[in-house]
Amino acid sequence: MSQFNLTRRDFFIGCSTAIAAMASGRLGYVAFGNPASEPNQEILVVVFLRGGIDGLNLVPPIDGADRGFYQSARPTLAIPASGSNAALPLGALGATQFGLHPLATPLHEVFQEQRLAIIHAAGLKHETRSHFDAMEFMELGTPGSKTIGRGWLARHMESATNLPDTIIAPAMTAGTSNPTALRGDGESFAIQDPGGFSFGGNWRYSDSQRTTLRRMYDGDSFVHQAGFQTLDAIDILESRLPRDDEGRYSYQAANGAQYPDSSFSRNMQTIAQVVKMQIGLRVATIDLGGWDTHENQGPGGDAATYFPFNGRIDDLSRTLNAFYTDMSGAGTENYMQRTTVVVMSEFGRRLKENGNRGTDHGHGNVMIVMGGNVNGGMHGNWPGLNRDEDQLFQNEDLAITTDYRQVLSEILIRRMGNPNIPFIFPDYTGYAPLGVVAGEDIGLPPAIDPANNIYLPRVPAKRIYVPNSYPEPTR
Repeated sequence: MSQFNLTRRDFFIGCSTAIAAMASGRLGYVAFGNPASEPNQEILVVVFLRGGIDGLNLVPPIDGADRGFYQSARPTLAIPASGSNAALPLGALGATQFGLHPLATPLHEVFQEQRLAIIHAAGLKHETRSHFDAMEFMELGTPGSKTIGRGWLARHMESATNLPDTIIAPAMTAGTSNPTALRGDGESFAIQDPGGFSFGGNWRYSDSQRTTLRRMYDGDSFVHQAGFQTLDAIDILESRLPRDDEGRYSYQAANGAQYPDSSFSRNMQTIAQVVKMQIGLRVATIDLGGWDTHENQGPGGDAATYFPFNGRIDDLSRTLNAFYTDMSGAGTENYMQRTTVVVMSEFGRRLKENGNRGTDHGHGNVMIVMGGNVNGGMHGNWPGLNRDEDQLFQNEDLAITTDYRQVLSEILIRRMGNPNIPFIFPDYTGYAPLGVVAGEDIGLPPAIDPANNIYLPRVPAKRIYVPNSYPEPTR
């Protein structure tokens, strides 16, 4: 069973600055959600693969004419369709069968449980091969425009009518800083490694430091009240952590989940930990970089030898499988039943490998959606790889048939209960669900002007107080 250790002081003192930044927004009184009594506690986890993952090698065609085009364009990089290190069978899109990279076996296990959806030929339709432009366009939710300063997840949080005003931490980033997608949301916080947070100086003085902080915030001004509310929240959160005689908290991953030893895996484990604390988390973001494989991507038929691409596929696959296992359970312990994980990247790679046994910036790519309410399988429309029939984008790349916003909109509407798509994704029209997730297509509102911050207000939330079993903070 996987363990993740952090001191109670490390975690909460490290978070205190971020929670203080949220104090003006939601700490008027502290509330914790109980999924058995409070509905709409869906959680969205966004995994961004920075650098442009090679979706054609993650999910390659394994038969038919397109297999021939793929293999001809990648004489050293193509993933085998049979034999040793062959792609793991996934099923068909149209007339073409697809497989999964042989090092993604743990991810294939979730696929076989029908809880993993793969959307091929998806992505950002705006024409750019710049990492920075593509990532910013996607995270702002406004392809081709950077005039709106707030990210799509921040606009989702602003316009969600089912989000209680009393939850402590509605959004978080497992990393050093919030991404562009959360830009504009002052109520989100970032945690890279909970074990790295601490007071300056010797830990033995932390209680005295807390006492001093409470004295500093003993007053009637807004700043004083916000500071006291923040310290109260930290105390209450601390009461939720089991600890040993030495004051250390040991996170036990459930169901025998085995997280690999990597920073990405530790960050995903942090997300699982915060979800289980029931402090109202609704959105989490996490990055996995290193996908810009211009050189030495690694021969497709050699899964045993380490190459950066192979290593990242292995890390991604094992971590997502561990997260899925850890978050699954029965009743209110089945966190995966109300969690949706979406995996995306700024663009794919070119069909043809380059002279350095790598791949250059492309266009169409793969999106992955995982969760307890995901309709597993292959989704989308496959455009084909025949250059002679103009099936490729600019005669070089996989074309895009599914706008990435179509997938995200379906998740927001059906799982997160937010139909305010014109506000979240301005200028996006033509939404039609692919059937990636289960849920109801609630009605879309008329066009909304996000530049002037016009959106539907939140419905006032009922107050859900902390149970009396938690100690009352003293002042």
